[in-house]
Amino acid sequence: MDGLKSCVDFFNFTKKYILPLHLHQMLQPDGELGVWKLTELESYFLEHLDFKVGELEEIQQLKKGRKLEWLAVRWLVHQLSGRTIRGAIKKDEFGKPYLENSPFQISMSHSGKMAAVIAATNPVGVDIQEVVPKITKIAHKFMRPEESNSLQKATELEHLHVYWGAKEALYKAYGRKLLDFKQHIHITPFDYDVTIGQCEGYVIKDDFKAFYQLTYQKVENYILVYGQEVS
Repeated sequence: MDGLKSCVDFFNFTKKYILPLHLHQMLQPDGELGVWKLTELESYFLEHLDFKVGELEEIQQLKKGRKLEWLAVRWLVHQLSGRTIRGAIKKDEFGKPYLENSPFQISMSHSGKMAAVIAATNPVGVDIQEVVPKITKIAHKFMRPEESNSLQKATELEHLHVYWGAKEALYKAYGRKLLDFKQHIHITPFDYDVTIGQCEGYVIKDDFKAFYQLTYQKVENYILVYGQEVS
C-alpha cells in the first residue's frame, strides 16, 4: 500500500494536462509514460516554465533545435508530475538526471517533433527515434551477432531502431555511463511486431548485472522504446 500511495501522491490521475499528450500510459507497478508531439514555439515554454537556478544559462548554450527539445522534455516532466510548482531536474555524480525531492526515477528522450518521458520508482529508461535509413550503416557498432541474426528483410529498418532504442533505454536506466552498447548491453533476440511488442535485455559489466523488461511501438515515423529494471 505504501508504494501505491506514493504513486497516487506523485501521479495525480485526475489532473488535466495543459497541453494534450500524444501518448499517455500508466505503467505497472507504479510508473507513468508520456509522449508529446511538439507543435509549440520556443516562446511558449519560455513564458510558462518556472526556471530554476542555472537553467537559463544552460539553455543559452544550446542550439535552436536542441533548446526547444530541452524546454519541451522539462515541461513534459512537470505535466506528468502533477505538481503545482515545477521540481528542478538535476544530475547526479554520473550525469544521470533526477527530479529533485522525488522518490521517482526519470528518463527523457527527444527526436525531431517528439518528446518522451518515463518515471517510476525503479530504474527506467526511454528512447524515441525517428526512423532513418542511416542506422544500417552503424548497426555493426551496437548489434551483437545473435541480435543481427533475428532481423528480417521486410522489417529490418524498424527492427534495428528497436534494438538501438532498447540499448539507449538500458544505458539510461543503468545511468553510470561507460557502457559499450555491443559488449555490455544484451537484448534477447526477438521477432519484430509491427504494432506493439515486448523484449528483454540485460546490462552486464564487471560484477554488475541487471535484467530489464522493454516495450516498443511505432508512433508515426518514430520508434518508441521504454523499459524498467525487474528485480
